[in-house]
Amino acid sequence: MAELRYYREETADPAALDGQLIALVGYGNLGRPAALSLREAGLEVIVGARPGESARRAEADGLTVVPVEEAIARAEVLWLALPDEVVPSLLAPEAAKRPRSGALVVFSSGYCLANDLLKLHDDVDVALLAPRMIGSKLRAKVESGEGFFAFVSVEHDATGTAEARLLALARAFGALKRPAFAVSAEVEAALDTYVEQSVGPLLGAAVLSAFEVGVAHGLPPEALSLELYLSGEMAATWEAFAREGFFAGVRLHGHAASYGGFLRMGDLDTEEMKSRFAAVLEDITSGGFAAKFQEELASGSPTRALIEAMTGGDDPLSRAEHTVRRAEGA
Repeated sequence: MAELRYYREETADPAALDGQLIALVGYGNLGRPAALSLREAGLEVIVGARPGESARRAEADGLTVVPVEEAIARAEVLWLALPDEVVPSLLAPEAAKRPRSGALVVFSSGYCLANDLLKLHDDVDVALLAPRMIGSKLRAKVESGEGFFAFVSVEHDATGTAEARLLALARAFGALKRPAFAVSAEVEAALDTYVEQSVGPLLGAAVLSAFEVGVAHGLPPEALSLELYLSGEMAATWEAFAREGFFAGVRLHGHAASYGGFLRMGDLDTEEMKSRFAAVLEDITSGGFAAKFQEELASGSPTRALIEAMTGGDDPLSRAEHTVRRAEGA
């Protein structure tokens, strides 16, 4: 398999965006750091937002806020920094406004494109700029000069300038301080949802199960929550994986820890795990998950209430966290 192509700052020409109006639709964990970074790079930026907290925050940051429909219609570069389930309705054929001819429409996730949830006119450029970092950390990564990894791709080039404009945008955002890898919207969507639905549930179930069993066998819940994640030690372990590499990060632990992990891994049915992960990936790439999610949305998102009830904070693990927080602030 060929190595992924990647881009760095020297591959981008900032002049590709000269004189172009950039509209960020959405001003949350991604939209805000993107808008501020682009403005600091000297670009003309407006924010499309509904009246409310996000709009007020953008105005407090000194940015021009306009209605979403106006932002869509005016932008020469339209960057959609919104949840996947919101985007299709904004760009549907019956929507009040459509991107102008020749505009570059930038998606922050490949999900809508990969699952054919919308259809844009052929006279606009379509691209992907997907940071590989949680939104709340992006601004700090930019301000420190460290930058962050990203996936980028041109999905449709109507003007012949899509790649140049995309790379100039990525550079202004800070996404080329570290390599931005050429990954299509289809692959990005598969990667993102696959890890969320394979490793994510496994880790969540492991934490909850370890807590329940440990407390049932007499371990103090507050101390156990600290050992599992609350101290930050586990986060530091994952940071070591990112910095040093997975196996090199494992070697940073003492022999007792590595021996215990090696011993217990042999008890796991990894073939069954791989089989489950393969089924998850097949469901994602075949469109099965997207179809189920569209049904969920069409029925009023009933699962949302269940998730909110489960994560509402009225449980033994959350109570242990609160006790630790009180002690920390004492």
